[in-house]
Amino acid sequence: MEQTTRPPRRPDRRLGLNVGRVFGVPLHLNGSMVLLAVLIAVLYGEFARRQLDLPQLSGYLIGFGFVVSLLGSVLLHELGHALTARRYGIGVRGITLELLGGYTEMDRDAPSPRVDLLVSLAGPAVSAVLGVLAVAATLALPEGTVAHQLAFQLAVSNVIVALFNSLPGLPLDGGRALRAAVWGLTQDRHLGTEVAGWAGRIVAVGTAALVVLLTVERRLAPLALPLMLLVAVTLWRGAGQSIRAARVSRRFPLIDLARLARAVWPVATGTPLAEAQRRRAESGQPDAALLVTDSTGRPVALVDPVAADAVPVERRPWLAVDAVARSLGTLPTLPVGWDGERVMEAVQTHPGAQYVVTSGEDVVGILHIADLAQLLEPNRKMTP
Repeated sequence: MEQTTRPPRRPDRRLGLNVGRVFGVPLHLNGSMVLLAVLIAVLYGEFARRQLDLPQLSGYLIGFGFVVSLLGSVLLHELGHALTARRYGIGVRGITLELLGGYTEMDRDAPSPRVDLLVSLAGPAVSAVLGVLAVAATLALPEGTVAHQLAFQLAVSNVIVALFNSLPGLPLDGGRALRAAVWGLTQDRHLGTEVAGWAGRIVAVGTAALVVLLTVERRLAPLALPLMLLVAVTLWRGAGQSIRAARVSRRFPLIDLARLARAVWPVATGTPLAEAQRRRAESGQPDAALLVTDSTGRPVALVDPVAADAVPVERRPWLAVDAVARSLGTLPTLPVGWDGERVMEAVQTHPGAQYVVTSGEDVVGILHIADLAQLLEPNRKMTP
């Protein structure tokens, strides 16, 4: 299974080996793909050996060749997405090949339904073309040969990838196409994502039911059952993540840093932690962040509330706030006038627990990521 993801929510979500660049796009190989490649090479090698009456070593070499061809097909599929995205000015962070196929990471969403549709369908179109070419090669090559067997398997795999990824449900490419269609009709991208997400859940359930039925009727090898059920589970989870992302994105306009950021309470460097906490409590702002200032009154550090709470009460009168503070230079900043989209982009690029909210050169507040999460998902129980 192949899927194309929206921009990552962390700076780098790729968990694999960087194996170079293709057309300038970074290529990564996930460890799960290596395991699957070995498994396919062995199983297909045994199948080819029996079909063609070959020695065991020759069978394994054919299996290895098939895996290389298959990985090449998946890579070309992903390049279809990546190059089309770049054609319309969307940056591509990289391509990752993993257990169930691969995904392309882009640095932002498509700017319009039309571009979203073209990018989403580019991958299946590449797979369809590869499938047609492989079918033609299968018909042209003599039966009973290694080349004929490889061409046939590549034809089957590419046609299946093209058809399966065209199903209308996220996180599949067809789901992105459905999202683009709903987005274009309603001018509401979030609604399009949510509709395609629920369609993805229907596809996941249908896939699981079909796999079980084919296994019961002995039309599908029992060894394929776990892998196909894993595909269904992955589809369900991806669809759920899409639905959640749509609901969260709807609330981006509610992000107002001036209202959401916690106030700051300045304390001079060298002030005992207990004294600083006492002054803050007496100020009537018990939730204010403790901002450490130098001798000129310039803010230089921020007390880490987790580190401060970890200090035993009896030690706090003897421990300066500086010992549990972080330099402001190490914390990401957010201008108070930024809208929700820009705030979320900064948070996703620079993950952290706290963000310094500024107005010009002045520190006007501290944004806690937990407060932002509570705003975006008010019904979700937050982990302490």
